[in-house]
Amino acid sequence: MSRAEELGARAEGPGAVDLGVPDTVGTGTPDTVGTGTPATVDTGVPATVTDGKAPNAPRPNPLWALALFRSELTTTLRRWRTLALLGVLALIPILIGVAVKIETSDGGGLGGSRGGDGQGPAFFSQITNNGIFLVFASLAATLPVFLPMVIGVITGDAIAGEAGAGTLRYLLVAPAGRTRLLLAKFTTSMAFCLIATLIVALSGLVTGALLFPLGDVTLISGITVSFEEALLRALGVATLVALSLVGIATVGLFISTLTNSGIAAMATTVGLVVTVQILDSIPQLHAIHPYLFPHYWLSFADLLREPVYWDELVKNLGLQGLYVAVFGSAAWARFTAKDITA
Repeated sequence: MSRAEELGARAEGPGAVDLGVPDTVGTGTPDTVGTGTPATVDTGVPATVTDGKAPNAPRPNPLWALALFRSELTTTLRRWRTLALLGVLALIPILIGVAVKIETSDGGGLGGSRGGDGQGPAFFSQITNNGIFLVFASLAATLPVFLPMVIGVITGDAIAGEAGAGTLRYLLVAPAGRTRLLLAKFTTSMAFCLIATLIVALSGLVTGALLFPLGDVTLISGITVSFEEALLRALGVATLVALSLVGIATVGLFISTLTNSGIAAMATTVGLVVTVQILDSIPQLHAIHPYLFPHYWLSFADLLREPVYWDELVKNLGLQGLYVAVFGSAAWARFTAKDITA
């Protein structure tokens, strides 16, 4: 059974909606003759459709929205492209862990230094002391480029890919309507942000546990906490990283409503990620930096302080919320008014 047929089967019942497309086109001949009552004539002209629903149609079952989200998430995770991208994300912490293990196998520090002088990227110098720091190092390494690129590919293809494959019209036959379908795409994108981030964190934790010792963790501020508390902070860091990606995910969804080419939407979204990262690295453009979605991405390190520094964390969440509000509204306005021809 195809995806469209599966969704159509779920739509059957009291909540099903007729989009006004007749099963057969009438000839203008009355259906019943000789009863004295004028028969209804089928003109073959579809009824007016608003937001994918016929006028005065019964409201769909609220559980339909949940079923639509589940169907979208399952379809996204079953694609070979998605599995390949998640596999690459899972491989990155393994490569980092193996590289650090090889580099320090002779007792030297990272970069050829001896005695572990703490030089090198943030968190990397601590990996050999405690494997849990591989989680933080992996997130710090993947957040600027790899994670947003993967999110850009998935969200850029969300609407445009369906239109390009010719399945978007069939999805709208179900009683979801355009608004509910867009909401299902959005929630699926948010769920994928969390799944991708957790895969990086889990791969880093498993690799760190296999290659390096585990134990109490010394935070950036110099306070030592138990391994259990460090695990909770690692989960909090992964959640913050996932929330940091919702801005670019919403932008990608908006771009996906502008075209019927999934490849074009994905390329535009990924190109935007790279461009904004470059702009954020130019000191002369410091005036616009606080408004660029990746500016506060690495603020998750403040969760590893005691007490936690909340200033930039709050700014980051507020900025991502602003992007969701602006580009989410733009995506809704565009999609609900878009002429669906595929």
